[in-house]
Amino acid sequence: MNLNLQNHIILISGGAKGIGAAISKTLIEEGAIPVIIDPSPEGQQLVELAHGKALHIPIRLTDEDDTENVIQQAIKKFGKIHGLVNNAGANDGISLENGTPKEFLNSLSKNLLHYYNLAHFALPYLKATKGSIVNISSKTAITGQGGTSGYVAAKGAQLALTREWAAELLPYHIRVNAVIPAEVMTPLYKNWLGTFPDPNSKLKEITDRIPLEKRMTRPEEIASMVVFLLSEKASHITGQHLFVDGGYTHLDRAL
Repeated sequence: MNLNLQNHIILISGGAKGIGAAISKTLIEEGAIPVIIDPSPEGQQLVELAHGKALHIPIRLTDEDDTENVIQQAIKKFGKIHGLVNNAGANDGISLENGTPKEFLNSLSKNLLHYYNLAHFALPYLKATKGSIVNISSKTAITGQGGTSGYVAAKGAQLALTREWAAELLPYHIRVNAVIPAEVMTPLYKNWLGTFPDPNSKLKEITDRIPLEKRMTRPEEIASMVVFLLSEKASHITGQHLFVDGGYTHLDRAL
């Protein structure tokens, strides 16, 4: 499908690995120009894949000034912003029982605050293009997980902000949606599996609970939904939480 995204400038935080990399690659395939905000060197490989029609900003979004600087770099290079994908973050295991208030606050900073900051500083340019925002959340915001209060609080807030921003930005024709993955094989997920004595057995235990096809969701399947939501084909979709999870969150896992 031609999504008419040719030469659209799309910012993606955490756009060099895992789900973010899949989004960047899908945008490149659609002729869009991804701005990959990620300290990982893989971001430069994606620029090469795009034959230079991309920008890698190797920065970790830790404070307000960094975020504003990212927006200004994108504008200096391209002059416009058509879309924003808030994606960066990690399940850091800051729990209620074993975490500390300081660690909880730091987890929110790493997983939530840059979502607001990027949207805030990109907003004047999104207004000019009637652009779109997609927030990547997590099924843990719906189901809970145990042992990860900071991450889950951030993911739940992302869903709330999706609806709040969709309401606030209606006058500017800016659409805001969230995509909610469940079990997706990413580098971080592989690292987590490696903490178990038998990673293959743990993986089978998980996939056996995924209703559709008993398999993990592929990063490319998340990316397809995200890129669709960024496009004019999704022109009347806003304020939505869209699950791409093989039925994991809502279907009976005994099916």
